[in-house]
Amino acid sequence: MTQDELKALVGQAALDYVVPGEIVGVGTGSTVNKFIDELGLIKDRIAGAVSSSEASTRLLKAQGIPVFDANQVGELAVYIDGADEIDPRGHLVKGGGAALTREKIVAAQARRFVCIADESKLVDALGQFPLPVEVIPMAAQRITRQFEKLNGLATLRLKDGKPLVTDNGQHILDVRGLLILDPLGFESEVNQWPGVVTVGVFAHQKADVCLIGTADGVRTLSY
Repeated sequence: MTQDELKALVGQAALDYVVPGEIVGVGTGSTVNKFIDELGLIKDRIAGAVSSSEASTRLLKAQGIPVFDANQVGELAVYIDGADEIDPRGHLVKGGGAALTREKIVAAQARRFVCIADESKLVDALGQFPLPVEVIPMAAQRITRQFEKLNGLATLRLKDGKPLVTDNGQHILDVRGLLILDPLGFESEVNQWPGVVTVGVFAHQKADVCLIGTADGVRTLSY
């Protein structure tokens, strides 16, 4: 099966975790886009969605699914999103789509985080994928130097030759060369650096369940 077919497979499987009549938290990215397509088929069974990005909001509305601001609703039954890396304990690296801050907010609002991904995202330890860090622009150079002390090489993410601007009006640093053996401690430390909006390690908001697309079907991992 192609990677695109694996994404469609887990997008469909995630429907089993959607609670009828509830508002569902929806993440961002190519795998989530497949889930949104499937969610459109059962839109009459849900109350709507809380979205983690402007891009996902557009897709949800195109499917006729009502989108609520996170402040308009209380606790969500489930949040469904993808990942760039998944370690054996359900800790994640996210932010390849530059929506990590809003993703972490919606994940924290949900009772259950269901991660959907293909098996290429499984790793023994986080750090192979460049770690996204959303930063306030004036702090980017100082944060880059702080990562150098951890043997990390941080580069500013560009789009069309200019710094990419997130939905929150901030910039993204992508950090290479890290080996994150203590995701909880690492996330806590980096989030305290002045100028960091969010680090793309999801350890405090880790996955409860991962649906992994494989050539043999969907593999379910629970943590």
